[in-house]
Amino acid sequence: MGESGNGVIGENACLPWYARGTRASMEWLRVAACVGEDPEMFFPVGTAGPALREAEAAKRVCARCRVSAECLSYALGSGQTSGVWGGTGEQERVALLRTASHDATRRSTV
Repeated sequence: MGESGNGVIGENACLPWYARGTRASMEWLRVAACVGEDPEMFFPVGTAGPALREAEAAKRVCARCRVSAECLSYALGSGQTSGVWGGTGEQERVALLRTASHDATRRSTV
């Protein structure tokens, strides 16, 4: 593969900036619906007005993505605390992690 126009050469050239240089298997990113979309839409600044509209637009992209489950799994497993991943926002992932932690604690005490 050649240069992608963003200074990245090699097989990682088509991956989004946040996936380059990671050791995790992220092949799913190659077919993600967000490839080619504006990354800023997935990392809105703020919690009101335009930021909410950007987050909702990002979630609509995720809704049509065939690898959103892999994306969400990656975000939860790697501790992504900002942005929209797998159709979820920051607070939604915090709630998912809290529920998973609570469930694991309950199972370990049984």
